Amino acid sequence: MRVKLLFFATLRDRAGTKSAEIEIPDNMTVRALKTQVARDYPGLSASMGTMLISINHEYAFEDALIPANAEIALFPPVSGGSLDSVTGDRMNIFIG
Repeated sequence: MRVKLLFFATLRDRAGTKSAEIEIPDNMTVRALKTQVARDYPGLSASMGTMLISINHEYAFEDALIPANAEIALFPPVSGGSLDSVTGDRMNIFIG
């Protein structure tokens, strides 16, 4: 079956493209997809353990099955921070 991959931020740079359509087997999990993507896009292999995946606009876990004609977005880990307005200390927010 065919799915569409969308690469964001640094993953786009490492993949060398913003999107791709690929063939995957029926009943493929996100974990197996990551293995295939790492093989097809070697520049992304170091990011597989930390990247976030969404399937049709919903975040997906490693064991999620990918449906036919899915739109799969790949995001690098996201973090940010700001200064606490009272103490001036840096506050970090980590997602992923």
